[in-house]
Amino acid sequence: MDQVQTRLLIPALAPFYQRVSDFSYPLIRIAVGGPMLVHGVMKLMNGPAPVIASMERIGIQPAAPMAYIVMFLETVGAACIILGLFTRFFAAALCIETLIIAFVAHWPNGFPANRNGYEMVLTWAIIYFAIALRGGGPWSLDRRLGREL
Repeated sequence: MDQVQTRLLIPALAPFYQRVSDFSYPLIRIAVGGPMLVHGVMKLMNGPAPVIASMERIGIQPAAPMAYIVMFLETVGAACIILGLFTRFFAAALCIETLIIAFVAHWPNGFPANRNGYEMVLTWAIIYFAIALRGGGPWSLDRRLGREL
């Protein structure tokens, strides 16, 4: 594939962009991993009962094992996304989780996020899918270990 050179709005900033461009991808991992980690920690602090009840309410069975999987993905998985460790695996798993949340829990409310719709959850799913395709990137523990899952 041919490399297309982007025209910079301010060409004098080219050296700056070259130095910091590798940092953009870890920022994306932090931007989606951080909020998910907060969701997971809140679930851990409240215990599994509310998560199990939520699963049962929307019809996901078996609710208890699925609740524990969700809590694991939203804590350990989110932390690994932030660090870039086992990035493809956890990004794919979180993509699947967020797609299920979007289509099972939020779909009936329509698109807008301000009406508890699927807008933001579907956006997260797409970003997790993109991360799963790309992997950890240059600033990741996966790269440091020399292996990507």
